Amino acid sequence: MTAIAATVQSFFTDRLIRARQASPDTIAAYRDTLRLLLTYISIHEGIPLFRLDFADLVAPVVAAFLDHLEHERGNSVRTRNASLAAIHSLFDYAALHHPEHSADIARVLAIPPKRCDHTIITFLTNDEVDALNAAPDLDTRTGRRDHALLLLAVRTGLRASELTSLTRGDIHLGSGPHVACRGKGRKDRITPLNSDTVTVIRAWMTETTAASGEPLFPTNRGTPMSHDALTQRLARHVATAAVTCPSLAGKNVTPHVLRHTTAMRLLHSGVDITVIALWLG
Repeated sequence: MTAIAATVQSFFTDRLIRARQASPDTIAAYRDTLRLLLTYISIHEGIPLFRLDFADLVAPVVAAFLDHLEHERGNSVRTRNASLAAIHSLFDYAALHHPEHSADIARVLAIPPKRCDHTIITFLTNDEVDALNAAPDLDTRTGRRDHALLLLAVRTGLRASELTSLTRGDIHLGSGPHVACRGKGRKDRITPLNSDTVTVIRAWMTETTAASGEPLFPTNRGTPMSHDALTQRLARHVATAAVTCPSLAGKNVTPHVLRHTTAMRLLHSGVDITVIALWLG
């Protein structure tokens, strides 16, 4: 086993999983980036994967890989920078274990991210929120599920991954009603629920008698919704709502827009920005 193989393995097990307790999404993103990097170097340098070492991962080659992501794979500058962050994280860890390669590692760590335009994230007005919440067909089980999901999303500002991973046991509708979730960075938080949301969620949960560990918003097969499924359901309801609320037709409404809507509603209600930060995790 080469030095880089052992270091990559311990980077995931010791740094990401044990020390940082990174989320599964972060681990998967880092895994995919490093797999692409090592495969690229193996092909372009003519070195079998099992023989790659830190001497082969020099700064010019890593920079060429980043250009490959942009110009050949069609990735955005934002994705390119995210890949560079994963590479930097690995090399930062490697610097502690391989001082003999410190010069090459330092050159890779010196590769800067590219400047990119920041996307302006919109938010929904109160009328748009009302139209969106009214879009699902309440005569169907799927519509009632989506109605409860959308109401909870706008009320709590949960991330898409947090919404889809919620279980019935995460919802507490008694005294001090709230939803508990484990968010980004494996940080646990509790978000309060208002009476309207409690009424809708309670009605939805009484439709089935599933165990507390079952998904709160399952698919028709009883499995957790995927991010793509959530996005597709949201797009469908936005299209329906746009018939009665035309301003929605000009907005790209994503799950993150619902999260941003929560933040803006809290801000407009006079909630301190530090409290909003805690609320959203």
